[in-house]
Amino acid sequence: MSNILSKGLSSLKYVYLIVFFALLSGFFHPLITGQSFDVVIYGILILSVGLAGCILLYKTTKSENKKVIFFVSGFSLIIISLYFIFQMTGRV
Repeated sequence: MSNILSKGLSSLKYVYLIVFFALLSGFFHPLITGQSFDVVIYGILILSVGLAGCILLYKTTKSENKKVIFFVSGFSLIIISLYFIFQMTGRV
């Protein structure tokens, strides 16, 4: 019973993140204006890439033998996410 409860709570945090990213990327704007949801999906993916980069940077502080790999890949994902944000807003 405890194992099922822990798996349920573990999956709940991912659902929470997806809902939070959807609201953050402007979920209600296409509903109000009648536009497509492509921008919202693109925004969720961009925020997920940035979150993955931040998680890898956090793992840099906790790992002993793979610090350089986590550090480089974490900053790379954050830079890729930032590039996608600039591309989405039309500044690139």
